[in-house]
Amino acid sequence: MAGFLYSCNENKDHTPWINLITDNTLEGWNIKGGKATYKVENGVITGTTVANTPNTFLTTNKLYSDFILEIDFKVDSTMNSGIQIRSNSLPYYQNGRVHGYQVEIDPSKRAWSGGIYDEGRRKWLNTLENNPNAQKAFKQNEWNHYRVEAIGDTIKTWLNGVPASYLIDEKTSSGFIGLQVHSIGNNTEKVGKQVMWRNAKILTDNLSKYATKSPLEPIITKNSLTYSEKQSGWKMLWDGKTSNGWRSARSEQFPADSIWKIENGELSVITTGGLESAAGGDIVTRELFGDFELSVDFKLSPGANSGIKYYVDTEINKGPGSSIGLEYQLLDDELHEDAKLGSHEWSRTLGSVYDLIAADVNKPVNPIGEWNTAYISSKNNHVEYWLNGVKILEFERGSPEFLKLVSESKYSKWPNFGMLDKGNILLQEHGFPVSFKNIKIRSIDNKE
Repeated sequence: MAGFLYSCNENKDHTPWINLITDNTLEGWNIKGGKATYKVENGVITGTTVANTPNTFLTTNKLYSDFILEIDFKVDSTMNSGIQIRSNSLPYYQNGRVHGYQVEIDPSKRAWSGGIYDEGRRKWLNTLENNPNAQKAFKQNEWNHYRVEAIGDTIKTWLNGVPASYLIDEKTSSGFIGLQVHSIGNNTEKVGKQVMWRNAKILTDNLSKYATKSPLEPIITKNSLTYSEKQSGWKMLWDGKTSNGWRSARSEQFPADSIWKIENGELSVITTGGLESAAGGDIVTRELFGDFELSVDFKLSPGANSGIKYYVDTEINKGPGSSIGLEYQLLDDELHEDAKLGSHEWSRTLGSVYDLIAADVNKPVNPIGEWNTAYISSKNNHVEYWLNGVKILEFERGSPEFLKLVSESKYSKWPNFGMLDKGNILLQEHGFPVSFKNIKIRSIDNKE
C-alpha cells in the first residue's frame, strides 16, 4: 500500500530500523507466564506449545512507548497467537500476569488477525467483523507481515499491507513487546504446534516522518463501551459530553458550571474551598441501582478529597454536608489530613470504605495528576473494591462485622446505614479539583 515499502534490491529501504532479533540468540528477550518453549535459528524465533500451562510470552527486556514495528509471522492453522505491545508484568497485578495490548494472530474462520485485544484486562477493543478486506488479507500456513504504529494514544495496524485496526485508547503508554504462545490447556492434540516470527524491527525516533495514514474510521474508547463490554451488558453512566442522566443531590437540576465543568471528555469539579459539599455540588444518577458493577476513571489534584458513593438516598441528610451512602474514598493520602483520621485506622485513605474499612496498604496507586481506575462490585450484599485492576478490600453488607463497624463510625446515627436495596450513584464535590471519565455500570438483575 502507499506510505511504506518493503526492502528489495530495486527499492532499497533506508529507514533506520533497529533489529529486535539479532544473530541466533534470544539476547534482549525473556520468557514470562507459562512454560512453552522458544528457540531461534537462522533469524527465526519459533514458539512451541506445551500442555497444562498458561499463555507464555517471549518479551523484550526493553520497554517501548511510541514506536513503529514491523514483523513477519507464520502460525499453525489450528492455533491462536498474538504480539503484545505496550504490555507489562507487575508483581501486584494478578501475580505478575502479562497484560496489555495484543495484535491478534487469528487463523480461525473468524479471521481477526490484526485486531487489537487487551490481554488480561478489557478483552476486545478493535475487532475485524466490519473490515472484510483485512479478514481476507491473512495467508493461511504462510508468512504474513504486520506493521504496527503506536504513537501517542493511537495504535494502527496493517496486515500484509491492508489496514486492519485503528484504535484511540489512553489506557497504557509504555511497555514491552511480546511474542505469545497461546495456552492449549490439556489438549494433547495441540502439543508441539508452532508459531514463528522473523524480521522483527522497530523505529523509535522521528516517527512523524515514517508514520502512515489509515483510511479506517478510528475506534475511540474514551467514554465509550468496548466490544467486550457491550457483549457483557455494560452501559455508559456518563456520555462524556452532557449532564444527561445526572442531577444535583439537592435538586432536579445539574449544578452550575462554576462547580462542575464538562470539557475534553472529562467531568471535573472546580475548586470551591475544600469543604464537604459546601457549594451543594454533589451529583447523583437519576436512575437507582441495586446489585451492580461500577467502573470509574478518576484523577486527583494535589491534596484532593472526593468520593464515589452508592446506595445513596438523597432524601436522607437534608442538612449540611454530603448525601448519605457507602463511599469509595478518593484522597491524596500524602497531603490530605483525612488520611490519618477516621473511626477506624486508615479508613479514610484512598480506596477505603470511608470511615469503616481501610484499603490494602499495598494498593497500586498511580501518581497524583495521573488517571486511576476505581471498580466497585456489589452482588448479594458482597461488596468488593478494586483499584487499577487489583482487589483492595471486600465486605458483607449487613453482616455482624459490618454492623459493628457502622456502630463505631460517624454513620451510627443513620438507621439502617448502607443497607438500601437500591440507591443513587454519587460523585462528590468536596471543594478540590477532581476529574472523572469512563463512568460505566453493569446492573445485575438476578441474584446469583
